[in-house]
Amino acid sequence: MIVLRNVVKTYATGKQALSGITLTVPRNDFVFLVGGNGAGKSTLLKLLIRAEVATAGVVIVAGHDLRLLPESRVPAFRQQIGIVFQDIRLFPEKTLFENVAFSLQVSGQPRRGKTKELVMEALDLVGLAAYAHRFPHQVSGGEQQRAAIARAIVRAPPLLIADEPTANLPPDVAWQLVQLLGEINRRGVTVVMATHDREVVDGMKRRVVELVEGRIIRDQRYGTFTPSGTAPAASGGAALSGASTALTPTSSSALYPVVPPAGPNVLAALPPPPVGHTARTTRPPAAATPSGTPPQAG
Repeated sequence: MIVLRNVVKTYATGKQALSGITLTVPRNDFVFLVGGNGAGKSTLLKLLIRAEVATAGVVIVAGHDLRLLPESRVPAFRQQIGIVFQDIRLFPEKTLFENVAFSLQVSGQPRRGKTKELVMEALDLVGLAAYAHRFPHQVSGGEQQRAAIARAIVRAPPLLIADEPTANLPPDVAWQLVQLLGEINRRGVTVVMATHDREVVDGMKRRVVELVEGRIIRDQRYGTFTPSGTAPAASGGAALSGASTALTPTSSSALYPVVPPAGPNVLAALPPPPVGHTARTTRPPAAATPSGTPPQAG
């Protein structure tokens, strides 16, 4: 899905943001990018969505060599990727339904009469079907971010890029949001998420790639925010007030909407959840896993 080889990014000012980045992310992987401010996380994500072009090296995403990709083909490439930003970027004058539908309209993807079906399935997956006709200012920050995720996945992309999506959310809402991303990943979507949220990373036990001064210094399969024995950094991000609705789609068990047997839809392109799997809805115990104990499967 993603192949980076000896990638360098140097800006016109002479500042080198990335140096010697080599990384492979296979299909269905879930990767946290961690590191302090200025470590290169955001720059790396910009290369993956072709918002920036690498100075040197190889950047291949979803089969496209992004250094060689003509500007005229960049919009079509981005239609294959779901993107979730920290600042949400919903249209304030549009309802949640209209915000999600806009993603289909600009892509020209839906066949006539299918937009409503696709949008409602995406909103149901993130637990917002009942709020489809509310405006962004009428829902909480966490619900706005879940709507942004619905907008990102409504086209059933194989890759989801998230840049600090939990940064401005209270801890319980942040945990719900990342659990939702985990469920989307279990359905076959590759997820790459940059974050400063130590509790989320430690609780999920997924692959962790750490950057320092533009270089990868750690790539850990069942990782934690900081290496074992290292004191955790203070978490950043201001908390927002306001309650959040539970992640409970209307059509089936939590986060697993029923898929109609025929016709194109946002979930049909994704494999079903594992047999017997039950979504976690609570934050894991605060106590750290004892050293040497095998990690739990995510």
